[in-house]
Amino acid sequence: MTYLRLLQHRAPDGSRSVILAEGDAAHILEGVTTVRELALRAIAAGETLAQAAKACPAGPAIDIAAEFAAGRLLAPIDHDDPAHLLMAGTGLTHLGSAEGRDKMHKAATSGEHLTDSMRIFLEGLEGGKPAPGEAGQQPEWFYKGDGSQLVGPTDPFTMPSFAQDGGEEPEVAGIYIIGEDGTPYRLGLAIANEFSDHVTERHNYLWLAHSKLRQASLGAELLIGQPPENIEGTSRILRDGKVIWEKPFLSGEANMSHTLANLENHHFKYDLFRRPGDVHVHFFGTATLSFSDGIATREGDVFEISASPFTLPVANPLARAEARPVAVKAL
Repeated sequence: MTYLRLLQHRAPDGSRSVILAEGDAAHILEGVTTVRELALRAIAAGETLAQAAKACPAGPAIDIAAEFAAGRLLAPIDHDDPAHLLMAGTGLTHLGSAEGRDKMHKAATSGEHLTDSMRIFLEGLEGGKPAPGEAGQQPEWFYKGDGSQLVGPTDPFTMPSFAQDGGEEPEVAGIYIIGEDGTPYRLGLAIANEFSDHVTERHNYLWLAHSKLRQASLGAELLIGQPPENIEGTSRILRDGKVIWEKPFLSGEANMSHTLANLENHHFKYDLFRRPGDVHVHFFGTATLSFSDGIATREGDVFEISASPFTLPVANPLARAEARPVAVKAL
């Protein structure tokens, strides 16, 4: 099956454009400069995003692989005001996803009792795929940051100076926009690296919220239309140009304990997440971590994640920010 993909491009002169890709062919869309602009146009016209894209005059053909290599492809969604792009996610949503987390958290409880992580996972297995019209089990949820924390498909991950770890999480993310009447619209899916601090999380699972306040990246392609049931990919870490760890990962509803609809319902049921015009990037979780295999990452390592039917990877090198002391002043 061939999927339509939308990409955002920045030319050397700084001008932006949207690309429509189908199979190996891709061309620039005339008359639109961002995916958000195109999505709002589709909502206003009562069209699908694919219909709105195909209604745009076709511009020049473009080689997306060459543009990716040149670093001219952006994250497939953004917002003029980064405060109006919200990143959040859900965990323990994939079959097998509890194993690594359970290992981390068992030190905090007796081996004779289920950890909280395992309880949430098992509850998701039992109630994460409800019948249509019914409310399913709510998942673990976390806040990731706003649009200032979203980096492009080849940009560095800059972990804070105080971070104890910088580790990859290969995932699929849902991309959404809120219509003027408060209706959430799913634009499509993107491959993602939901970058986290697993050493901080392992110390105490109540520090999960701290461990998630990190940057995240999206692959350049926004997969639009009906999402695939099965997504198969590969996550790997390169050090000095050599692969030091590599593992396959699975996503899509066929490999999850929750439906996308159930995860979406438990996010957008909150009124504050349905503010007209806002963009949401929601990470759906993973079951594959190099940290679970004992890998300790270093600055300069490159996280590379690829998955079919996406044709381009997301590849981010690891960096560390300089320490910046913060002093609070009383007024």
